[in-house]
Amino acid sequence: MECILHKLDPSDPLDAAVVSCFSTTFYSVSCTGEFTVPALNAFDPKLHVKPSDISIRRDCNNLEVTVFHLPKTKCESEGEDVFWSQQEGITDPKATLKNHFQINNPPPGGHLFVYKHSKGFHPLIKKAFLDRINTVTTSLGEDSLKGHGIWIGGTLEFLLRGVPFNVMKSLGRWSSDAFVLYLRQHAVIIAPYIQNHSILEQFTRYTMPHARNH
Repeated sequence: MECILHKLDPSDPLDAAVVSCFSTTFYSVSCTGEFTVPALNAFDPKLHVKPSDISIRRDCNNLEVTVFHLPKTKCESEGEDVFWSQQEGITDPKATLKNHFQINNPPPGGHLFVYKHSKGFHPLIKKAFLDRINTVTTSLGEDSLKGHGIWIGGTLEFLLRGVPFNVMKSLGRWSSDAFVLYLRQHAVIIAPYIQNHSILEQFTRYTMPHARNH
């Protein structure tokens, strides 16, 4: 992901939208189609995410989360909330979103990732998004990225950080445990849980319930 973003120009309107969409989709563990539109004339404010659908929330420890309300998804006709928090480095979704807003200044009721074009504003369509990314992956000698690849990549990133499976299930909005099938080829995700000594002891001390005395 970092290699791809290094090849994109954050001062270019299209690239600014692509970079922000990429980091937002990745860190919110969302489907590409949830943050893009299928065609230039297909934007519908009742179906697609807008700048006005963004809110900032903080917990009791003042930890900030940026929330995006998706008006409608495949699973929820009333919509769902997805979210991310600030990260470090070039992939930081907070910084890329700020840059996108500065470069493209999308209207509150328009598509979130609309970008400036010679013919006016264009909503970011899924094909244009993937084509721009895959132009870069080709130049890097890498395989083309599919839409679900970002979703899977975000899942693996958080699991590799040690995020518990039940939390990942909630973050990825899975109604089943099907996502664990991705673990078959990623033994390193399981590694901290199966060591001879407990690497995760300090963490599980707070996440696991205390044993009851009977």
